Amino acid sequence: MSAEHEQLEDAELDDLLAYIKAQRGFDFSGYKRPSLSRRIQKRLQARRVTTFGEYRELLKRDPDEFVELFNTILINVTSFFRDEFAWDYLRETVVPQLVAQRSDGGPLRLWSTGGATGEEAYSLAILFAEALGEEEFKRRVKIYATDVDDDALNFGRHGAFSAEQVKPVREDLREKYFLRENDSFVFRADLRRAIIFGRHDLVQDPPISRIDLLVSRNTLMYFKPDTQADVLANFHFALRDDGFLFLGKSEALATKTDLFRPFDLKRRVFTRVPRRTPRVPVLRDTAASLTQAPSDAKVREAAIDALPLAAIAVDRDGKLALANLQARVQFGIGARDIGRPIQDLEISFRPLEIRSRIEQAYIDRHAVSLRDVEWRIGDDRRFLDIQIVPLTGFTGELVGCAVAFADVTRYERLQLALQESKREADIVREELQSTVEELETTNEELQATNEELETTNEELQATNEELETTNEELQSTNEELETMNDELHQRGLELNSANAFLEAVLTSIRLGVVVLDNELRVLAWNAGARDLWGLTPDEAAGQHFLNLDIGLPVDRLRAPIRGVLADGAVPKDLALEAINRRGRPILCRVNIAPLGTDGSKAGAILTMQAEEAA
Repeated sequence: MSAEHEQLEDAELDDLLAYIKAQRGFDFSGYKRPSLSRRIQKRLQARRVTTFGEYRELLKRDPDEFVELFNTILINVTSFFRDEFAWDYLRETVVPQLVAQRSDGGPLRLWSTGGATGEEAYSLAILFAEALGEEEFKRRVKIYATDVDDDALNFGRHGAFSAEQVKPVREDLREKYFLRENDSFVFRADLRRAIIFGRHDLVQDPPISRIDLLVSRNTLMYFKPDTQADVLANFHFALRDDGFLFLGKSEALATKTDLFRPFDLKRRVFTRVPRRTPRVPVLRDTAASLTQAPSDAKVREAAIDALPLAAIAVDRDGKLALANLQARVQFGIGARDIGRPIQDLEISFRPLEIRSRIEQAYIDRHAVSLRDVEWRIGDDRRFLDIQIVPLTGFTGELVGCAVAFADVTRYERLQLALQESKREADIVREELQSTVEELETTNEELQATNEELETTNEELQATNEELETTNEELQSTNEELETMNDELHQRGLELNSANAFLEAVLTSIRLGVVVLDNELRVLAWNAGARDLWGLTPDEAAGQHFLNLDIGLPVDRLRAPIRGVLADGAVPKDLALEAINRRGRPILCRVNIAPLGTDGSKAGAILTMQAEEAA
């Protein structure tokens, strides 16, 4: 393939991905290019188009094709307790430690990302129900099962699986946690309420917070390294300080991140490395004060203005209800802006668009946190941590939302200063090392060897991820082939049954029956015809009927048979003098009928009855 052709193909693929994002909101730009191209090519072959540009036009004409495309790209290969040795380690080590850490009876929040049809989420439910007991599990555990495939999520919500799908579940656990309904095994409804299925895009959507155990198995390997780094940063934010990250067997945090440390590298279990940058505090006291009695208005207003953070409150109608002194100074909010729709104010879209985040906080009914948001003021760059907290009244209804802005520019600058200090220390270290030439030479050789090993390791990791992706694609294709094979086998059984039925019918008829195709070749020759003329079915099959040397004057049947094939007219019974297989003269009565039930003339059926000659 020429370089020009490759460039054209890449440009068409970029246009196709941009069109998919614009039409359906799926952003595949962070996925690994070779795997993504290979999956889309599969749909091109299925729809018999040759280029990505042609396929884009096909999507415009046939929007239903989006469903097939997404099902092809999003490989839903999963199973209960996949990689059993890793799940055994989770059950024996990680789950008991998490339960011990929450010995105060507090909630346990679990997140299964890219969980496809839910087997992974239900596996987590079984582990924690076994560790806590069913009543404690229902009271304390919340499992978030997310994916971008709506069809897979709908399947998972029902919790109904085939016998083949639940085979990896131990028989005692299967009997304990599943109910048998016809041919399906349905996860118990009282425990299923602890699992929340929802659509979530790891690349675009904000992470779920305060997670104790985050399970993301063989999901990162589909993303490019820079996208993997972004997703891991979100994972880091989502986890508690003592939480665990459980990855797939082909994922080893190859992006050189310092956000996680191995807890058990063989089983791909990691723990969170705490960051020094403080999180934005949740303004729960401030939120509560907004609903207090008006008699304390001056104290409340003074307390809110004294906060070191910029804070605003938006009522349920989307109007600015409050802005403290820091917010008024920092964002240029005046007294006339109180009561105005937030969408009319600059703060709604700068430093970032907050209206959609407010709606998300209302929907989820928990805080939405955003970190290191860049805010440019002229040539000055500042960084903010933003927290959006839904506010509830005394009766529990949503009354509005509080938004806090923490200026973390100082921490970012300290980080840059730290990096600069490290660079200066490196320069000093190099000057010191230059005084010892022999040590410097040895160090450089070791460094070069180490870099080669790191490069080799990264290449092997990338190759391993590609092989795992290909393996899952092959597994998906194999399942499709098995389904087709079962259908073909069933049709073969039906055909054999029909043939046996037809053979039984022909054998039971005492008359001689001969079936001809439209070229007058013998298709069927029953036992009655064999007894009349002495030819076996094997000898007659495939022969031209008018060429058969039997005691029947077949030439006299040429015209009647042609007439039946031509216009379907059925002639009267013909009485022909003939000689049977024993050499005796007989009078043979022949009836000719067309072959075909839908008006077509696929051939003719001859029935022959012998009578004693006069």
